[in-house]
Parts: sequence; structure tokens; C-alpha cells
Amino acid sequence: MQKTCLLILILMYVINTNSQNLITPFEKSKSKQSATYFECIAYYKALFKSYSSLKILTGDTTDAGYPLNLVLFSSDKNFNVDAWHKQHKIVILINNGIHPGEPDGIDASMMLLRDLANGKIKAPHNVVLAVIPVYNIGGSLNRNNTSRVNQNGPDSYGFRGNAENLDLNRDFIKADSKNAFAFEKLFHLLNPDIFIDNHVSDGADYQHTMTMLTTQHNKLEGAIGEFLDDVFDPALYSGMKEKNWQMCPYVNFEESNLQQGWTAFYDPPRYSSGYASLFETIAFVPETHMLKPFADRVKSTYAFMQTVIEQASKFADDIIKKRKASIDSIKQQQTFALSWKVDSSKVEYVDFKGYDTSMKISDVTGLPRYYYNHSKPFEKQVKFYNTYVPFVSVQKPTAYIIPHGWHEVIERLNLNKVIMHQLKNDTTIYVEYYTVDNYKSIAKPYEKHHRNYDIQLTTKQDSTQFLKGDYLIYTNQNANRYIVETLEPLADDSYFSWNFFDAVLQRKEFYSDYRWEDVAADYLKQHADIRNQLKEKKKTDTAFAASVDQQLYFVYTHSPYSEPVYMRIPVFKIK
Repeated sequence: MQKTCLLILILMYVINTNSQNLITPFEKSKSKQSATYFECIAYYKALFKSYSSLKILTGDTTDAGYPLNLVLFSSDKNFNVDAWHKQHKIVILINNGIHPGEPDGIDASMMLLRDLANGKIKAPHNVVLAVIPVYNIGGSLNRNNTSRVNQNGPDSYGFRGNAENLDLNRDFIKADSKNAFAFEKLFHLLNPDIFIDNHVSDGADYQHTMTMLTTQHNKLEGAIGEFLDDVFDPALYSGMKEKNWQMCPYVNFEESNLQQGWTAFYDPPRYSSGYASLFETIAFVPETHMLKPFADRVKSTYAFMQTVIEQASKFADDIIKKRKASIDSIKQQQTFALSWKVDSSKVEYVDFKGYDTSMKISDVTGLPRYYYNHSKPFEKQVKFYNTYVPFVSVQKPTAYIIPHGWHEVIERLNLNKVIMHQLKNDTTIYVEYYTVDNYKSIAKPYEKHHRNYDIQLTTKQDSTQFLKGDYLIYTNQNANRYIVETLEPLADDSYFSWNFFDAVLQRKEFYSDYRWEDVAADYLKQHADIRNQLKEKKKTDTAFAASVDQQLYFVYTHSPYSEPVYMRIPVFKIK
């Protein structure tokens, strides 16, 4: 009898200890604290020991020197990632802490996975989860309580910049960070149907705790984009309203005229949602409102993820079928948009709960300032412009060719599962290519780059010598949008715009005037066409006619002595 009682006491102690271990720092602190990086990882390890429906994968090392972790949840305890899609399961990837000063998703995900594992929330059989506990580990380790001056709690939090002081939510297409390399490997391992990137907003003040940024439905090809706009998005808004967390679309600016409505956030592929859409993945960026209590923000993030899971399970067959149709369509698509503009003729109306703005005298400057007057709340339908249409488009070629020396580009294409073939022999191929006539670069660096813009190009065609090992990329594959939007220089986030090809914008050889005078004279004697062009330009351009330098340079650039790679973007197209 005594032994039995002792065993019961030991069992009760173990159960009680285990339960205590599975209470999050957020809960222990009565909603005042967010888990540190080490607390978060320790918690998931404890959770993994307690429930066989969870598994932890270790990804590549990040800039902070720690690996990127991935927590998997599968109610049937099947963790064969390759099999999930074959079993018609919806794969949801959740990213937390890309901005560690916005930690709501970190804490909400810890509780959500526990509650799914212990059965508090019924886990759908046709949905599996993959959760990145903390993406920006370096920023998470850099804790403070002052960098988010606009934000109401928690007591301490991480910093926006990563270990290299990069904003990781501007890094997806350029992938300067080890974090991005680690993420993109996991992204393509999972091939998620739905992607959630949890955030906290900055900007305007309003009554909603949760707002939602949905990747542009027009950017998703065909069936899945239409389904997102017509069915899935409205279902999420309804589901959140039923949970008493009425959402509105992400308010992407801080102005006093919110009653007039606003335009949907434009998310090129430097952002997580824009990156995900390149692969026909439905993407959401939930943005809790910075001024709302930390407890409410975490709870609404929890509710949002729960709602996505519920609706994904309900519409699983539609999502799988329509996403596959869109991926198949991408392989055959001929015209691709490189940039987009708002279609102001298409307007939606959304229920918005805001505050009137008023004016008062500033305690800081003594001058008039506006403020959101919480004594004058309002609720009304406002205009929401949620349709973008192509602004610049291009016809895809049959294939692209990239010389193998451009290894940074090749590395990123390979990372994103672009199928490439290396030439087996030196080969001459008739190709089309661009030369840069003019461009501008931003004066101050943006995320380590002086980006190129206002790009003016000339399209040329010629037989070009390629070497054994150069890369041939056919445009009949799932990654077509990624290929086109990185290799076409006029795309919003092209590799050219992000400076990957800047080496061609500088000459490597030149001439001495005194030597070139003699060579140029002989060259003009032998080439009457260039001599005549020079004469005509001097007749029509007085500044040119008076400039020795301009005339010598003109002859040089019209001669074979001028290096052919100068201002030539090293991306070639087989039409």
C-alpha cells in the first residue's frame, strides 16, 4: 500500500513538473514578458519530449552563429515532409521573430503548438504545421526595452536588425544573410501551401488589434489568386470576427485621412510575402497594432493562426487543386509582369473602426500637432484599393544563359530550386541581351546596397561565345516567376537592381590619348562608315565638335578595341 501511494505521488509530481515546464514565459509573467531565444528553444525541446506529434529539425547556421530551427506538428506523427503533399495535406509554414522587437508570434506559436499537441485545440488531419520559433536570432539576442518607442510592451524584446544589422524582411530576394539562405532551404523543403509571417505594426492609430496583409492576389497565377480573393481571404475575416477579433486590411501608412481609405501594401519579392508568391504560395503577414496591450496582441495572433488552420482544413481540396493548377500554368505562361501599379478603377469597401483626428498644441514644440482622439471613435466602410495590374511586362524567352563566373547569382538560383544545365563544350549561340544606356543609383545605402533604378536599356542580338560550364536555364519549370523576376533587369527586385551585376558598369581597360590618336586615325581610314558617323555628329552637336575627349571616346566605342562586356548585362536570352 505504501509503495502504491509512493508511486502515485511520484507520478503526480512528474505530471505537475511537466505541466509547469509547458507554461510559457508569457503565461508565467501574466502576459508581460516575451520568451527569450534560449527560453523559446528550451520550451520547444520540453514540448518535443512530452508529445510525439512534434519534431524539431535543425537547419543551417544563421548570421548569429546559431542554427535556424524548425518545429513540425503532425497529428498522425508522420514527419515525412516529402509525403505530406502526396497525402493531400495542407502545409502551413509560420515564421516568427523576423523583427524580434515584434515578438507576438513567438509567444503565440509556443502556446498554439502546445494546445494542438495536448488536444486543447482539435488538430485537423489534413493540415500540418512547420514553425520557425525565431528567425532573426541575432536580433532576438540583442534585447532591450527602448528600440520600439511606438509599442506597448512587452517588458523587453529583441532588435530589428540581425547580427549583421540587416532588416531580414528586405532580404528574401537578395539573400545577403545566412538567415535567408537557411530559410530558403527550409521553404523549398516544405513547399508550403500557406505562409504566415507574424508582425506588429507601426503607423496609424485605430481600434483594431489585428490587421492583415495578404499578398496580392493578382500576383498569384490564375486559380489560386482568384480563390484567395473570392473565398479564402473573406473566410479569414469572418473567422476572426467570430472569435471577437475583427480585422481590417493592413493600414500601411500614418495619415489623418484614414476615413478616405487606402491602398493595399505593395510587396515585391524583397519581402517575405512577395517572395512566397513567386512560388504560388498563399502568404499572410498578420500585423497586430503596436499600441494595443501585449496580451491582446499575442492572443489575437494565436486566434489568427488558429483561424488559418481551420479554414485551410475546410478548403484543403480547393487549395491543393487550385495551387497545382497555378503552378502548372506558370510553366506555360508567356508574359510576366515585372512591376505593378494600382488599378484605381477597382475598389472594395471594408469595415473600419478608427478614431477621428484633432489638432492641439504640442507639449514639445509649442506648435500645432494632430493626434488620434480616442474620445471620438468611428466605425464606417472605407475604400480599399486591393487590385494591382502589370505596369512593365516581358515575354519570357525559351531559355536564359548566365556565364558561370557570376557565382553569387548562380548560388541563389540553385538555392531556389531553379533547374540549370551546364554547357558541356565551348559553344557559339545566337542570343539576345541588354546593354545599359543609363541608370541611377541611390545615394545612401539601402540594406547594404546602392540600388539601381531609372534603368534605360537597349536590346541587341548577336552570336556570342559561351564557355564550357556556363549555365543554361530553360523557362518551362515551376520556378519561372523567380527566374524572370530576378534575371530581367527592369523587374522590381531584379539582380541588376540589387547590384549583383555592377561589375559590368565599370571599364577594365582604356586608352592613353596620345596612343589612341594614332590608332584611331588609322581605324577611321579603314572604316568609312564610322568616319562618316563622326562627321555627322560634329555637324549636329556643337559641344561634341569642340571636345577632343568626346570625339576620341566616340571612335573608341565604335571600334573593336572597346571591351564588349562593358555595360552589357551578363544575362543572355535564347528566344
